[in-house]
Amino acid sequence: MKLFVEPASHPLSGTIAIPGDKSIGHRALLFSLLSATPVRVLGLGDGADNGRSARAVTQLGGAIARDGAALVIRGSGLDAMRPPAAGIDCGNSGTTIRLLCGLVAGQRFATTLFGDESLSRRPMQRVIEPLAAMGAVITGSPAGEAARDVVPPLTIGPATGPLTAIDYTLPMASAQVKSAILLAGLYADGVTAVTEPGPTRDHSERMLAYLGAPLTTAGRRVAIDTRGWNRRLAGDGFEVPGDPSSAAFLIAAALLAGAREVRLPGICVNPTRTGFLDAIAAMGGSVEHAAPRDAGPEPVADLVVRGPAPGLRATEIAGDLAVRAIDELPVLAVIAARAHGTTTVRDAGELRVKESDRIATTCAMLRAFGVSCEPRPDGFVVEGRPDRPLAAARVASDGDHRIAMAAAIAGLVADGPSQIDDADNVATSYPGFAAALRQLGGAIRDAAG
Repeated sequence: MKLFVEPASHPLSGTIAIPGDKSIGHRALLFSLLSATPVRVLGLGDGADNGRSARAVTQLGGAIARDGAALVIRGSGLDAMRPPAAGIDCGNSGTTIRLLCGLVAGQRFATTLFGDESLSRRPMQRVIEPLAAMGAVITGSPAGEAARDVVPPLTIGPATGPLTAIDYTLPMASAQVKSAILLAGLYADGVTAVTEPGPTRDHSERMLAYLGAPLTTAGRRVAIDTRGWNRRLAGDGFEVPGDPSSAAFLIAAALLAGAREVRLPGICVNPTRTGFLDAIAAMGGSVEHAAPRDAGPEPVADLVVRGPAPGLRATEIAGDLAVRAIDELPVLAVIAARAHGTTTVRDAGELRVKESDRIATTCAMLRAFGVSCEPRPDGFVVEGRPDRPLAAARVASDGDHRIAMAAAIAGLVADGPSQIDDADNVATSYPGFAAALRQLGGAIRDAAG
């Protein structure tokens, strides 16, 4: 698929319902498999990634049925998971495959996990290492001649008994690895603990506690203690709030193209997910939080952008802020391209192992629009050009949905029509992206090819 974008000719305006948060959606599906009671899930997005987790649930013995706007998931409980009849295809979803590693590590049967060409290049050693220390049996394919890492397909199990509880310090911040260890900890004897070097998304902790898991947190240490536990998880339902990572692209469009009023209702504002909004504030942009409330274990609010964002200024995005904004860094780079000064992104080496090498692809994308963007080992440096439009461009997204969407936002402030190639993977996270941007008044269309 290709995206074709024209420069914005007037301010954007409208109210858009953002798809359910993908990270929370994965967990609502996979964790409901462990529930002894049916779980009703509202607001689940229809992206391909969440679809992979849904199919994994049914392959492992759960049942999913639609009831009006909700999905009702009838799980197997902790100890009645069913061996899958075939390998589980995780598609392009790194969250699905890494969470499943922890979910099936303690099962008495073997499970094979595989994915598409992109996922088959993504490193798995960092999740395999702690699970292997717990006694899980995991084999995969060597990554390259040096074979320093392992990539899918992975075969996990069978476990011959309870896993061994461990106290593990993550070498790098990763919500996916943390979650896999905690899930495996449900099948271990004793206290399984994870200490993080920096804050990561805490959706797993919130949801496991909501279901009744024996979970405690103290600072950056989270633990599952199965001693004396009745081994029962149960819940009646979750509301999946709007995905802040998807909302980020429309917020960026409103800030750069101008907005009479763009309103995005019911967005997740969990503090571990608001790094993008904090970076925007540091750059002089304004996004209002309206109608705050709780949606089950997660806080939500309406996000509102009014007026243009004149005088955007460069900033540094590093440390905890880089971790909390990791998925939004490509579109933050586009905003930086319209800011006064030089924006530096550091401590974001995780970008190297996303759907693409997002440091390389972000820089290539901005250079196509005539913006200076220099890669660094753990980030990049963007020279803003706020006083003239970006250069119209034809961009290769390298099959990365976030690069494709970031390029589309850049196209709104270019000096002519722009084209984004290889944008099929936008469907993995935000299938209605082009339609939403059109609804706000942006001139964008998609076409096969």
